[in-house]
Amino acid sequence: MAFGTDTIKKFETLETPFYYYDLGLLRKTLAALQLAAPPEYHVHYALKANANPELLQLIRDAGLGADCVSGNEVKRANELGFKAEKIVFAGVGKSDKEINDALDIGIFCFNAESTHELEVINELAGKKSKIAPIALRINPNVDAHTHKYITTGLEENKFGINQHEFETVCQLIQSSENLNFCGLHFHIGSQIQDLTAFKNLCLKVNEINQWFIKRGLFPEHINVGGGLGIDYRNPETNSIVDFAQYFNVFKDLLELHPQQKVHFELGRCIVAQCGNLISRALYIKKGINTNFVILDAGMTELIRPALYQAYHKIENISRPNQPLDSKYDVVGPICESSDCFGKSVELPESQRGDLFAIRSAGAYGEVMSNHYNLRVSAKPVYSV
Repeated sequence: MAFGTDTIKKFETLETPFYYYDLGLLRKTLAALQLAAPPEYHVHYALKANANPELLQLIRDAGLGADCVSGNEVKRANELGFKAEKIVFAGVGKSDKEINDALDIGIFCFNAESTHELEVINELAGKKSKIAPIALRINPNVDAHTHKYITTGLEENKFGINQHEFETVCQLIQSSENLNFCGLHFHIGSQIQDLTAFKNLCLKVNEINQWFIKRGLFPEHINVGGGLGIDYRNPETNSIVDFAQYFNVFKDLLELHPQQKVHFELGRCIVAQCGNLISRALYIKKGINTNFVILDAGMTELIRPALYQAYHKIENISRPNQPLDSKYDVVGPICESSDCFGKSVELPESQRGDLFAIRSAGAYGEVMSNHYNLRVSAKPVYSV
């Protein structure tokens, strides 16, 4: 997304910080996804990446389902018109109220993450005289080789059912009158760029799929999760990921029965590049060893760098054609030393009032924002 002169002039009239969404790029990304996905594959958008209603409506209109990890995400997806039969509900800590509400909506599937959760869902469904469709979230013990905070598929993680529990889970499902076993669910982590991790996942899925079939539980639906990463360093040249290459891994390696259907839950790779955090320089602070650009946006608007030490490309869009001959630590106004977007960032010599774009903030930007220091929520701005 190049910021044209007219766009920057518009930005100068707006109160910063704000999230800027390029809806045109989102439409192109969704079109590329639809073109690459085989027609028999079912893609659910992971609301945890960004639950902005404007974006969700475009995603819904593209025919995607909804992958939810909280009751309020289920509620938003339902209210915005995602079909109930395309809503899946995952998460290690579903409350009784969340489960009951999802049962009333009639969602497609609960992705259950423990034997105790299965018992609770069975009990609550029984009280409503309903049958709850469930898939088992399996921990395949596959290393995603990503940041430890966004790795979810190892036995040391809190997510999913481990292999030593399989026999117990089978017996529980077969003895539970209000559970309908419909599939298996896997998710090994996030921001995965090495497709080898997905190849390793396929091999594990094949093995586990056959194990359950031999025990008399046929998984009609195989949900392989999401986690496909994006190029944070080159958002301009790689604004849309190679969906075809990703789907081909599963097409080539998954060994499924004809009746089985494949599901995906993609989030970041759909919305990250269409969103940017736009901020204004409040002060330029010059030190002995380090110079600082102090922005009016902080970790309250984009927490990923503070939380994961994540990289986001930072641009001074007020000086687009000037040489990158200065280095700054780009920081925010929050009263925390971790409130830093980047260290020794190469930028043109910057001044108070310059506008900055922190790129690829469409995923886990607005949705993770908070009110620490009594900050006011940054508003979204859209281009069509």
